Amino acid sequence: MPAPERPGREPTLAAGEDIAGGIVLRIAAAGCFSIMAAVLKLASRDGVAAPEMLFYRAFFGLPVVLAWVLTQPGGLASLKTRRPLAHVGRSALGIVSILCVFQTLTLLPLADATTLSFTAPIFATLLSFLILKEAVGPRRWAAVAVGFIGVVIVMRPGAGDHAVPVEGIAVGLVAALLTAGVTITLRQLRDTEHVAAIVFWFFVGSSTVGAILLPFVGHWRSPTTFALLVGSGIAGGLAQLFMTASLQKAPVAVVAPFDYLQIVGAIVFGWWLISTTPTLSTLSGAALIAGSGLYTAWREHIRRKAALIQPTAPPV
Repeated sequence: MPAPERPGREPTLAAGEDIAGGIVLRIAAAGCFSIMAAVLKLASRDGVAAPEMLFYRAFFGLPVVLAWVLTQPGGLASLKTRRPLAHVGRSALGIVSILCVFQTLTLLPLADATTLSFTAPIFATLLSFLILKEAVGPRRWAAVAVGFIGVVIVMRPGAGDHAVPVEGIAVGLVAALLTAGVTITLRQLRDTEHVAAIVFWFFVGSSTVGAILLPFVGHWRSPTTFALLVGSGIAGGLAQLFMTASLQKAPVAVVAPFDYLQIVGAIVFGWWLISTTPTLSTLSGAALIAGSGLYTAWREHIRRKAALIQPTAPPV
């Protein structure tokens, strides 16, 4: 699954932080995202389409998110927004991104689909350079290049019938690009909007769009498939809750590397539930993509840390 979104400011180390607790919560988030992807992959084998996944994931995840909102300081008041149109734009981009992610799940093996979602940090670097005009040093460009080499390896060009479907790779990369775009919009939203509002209104928007599309693509499902879809919503909602809670206990630079456990989860669930064994190309490409993403995250942390300690100009 896509690398999880991280709305809100990056916390700074301070007394009272619970680093171990933050790591445990992030691991729990990775586990829930892995479960969500696995049950949706199983549902896709019964013909469930991406718009159906969008609706059920958001609709049954919304109560979980709302319950979390009610436990936050300010409660429902935290859902107020000063920038409703910005939420509409962010939600539209996020919904298209999620639809592409779910479509990738229907086209590719679970491990390959999850691995491709982690190219989002690579695209985030490109977009931050092109849109935000951020400086990108040669080492981060090298990390981007390594990540794309990993994508080529996952594709297995020249493998004939064993090559990964090009359509699946294309949709997966578009999903990662759009996820990176969501990251850029979150950087702009987080200065004025509460994290609860960002998460809640995205789930509301996803439920609404999914409900509109459902009559065109939805079908009556067997009890087993319906249970899988309900489970995807609960797992997705819990994943969002655990992910956000982890940032309240520890800095993003500490907990974000544990997101890559989702690749491990995809390999385990793919083997256990779907009897799909990842190829050496998938494992090698995943290692390069993960290494690229981790290095990019580490360089971003160093850059922000350096910016915080820059001396200010003396008063005149």
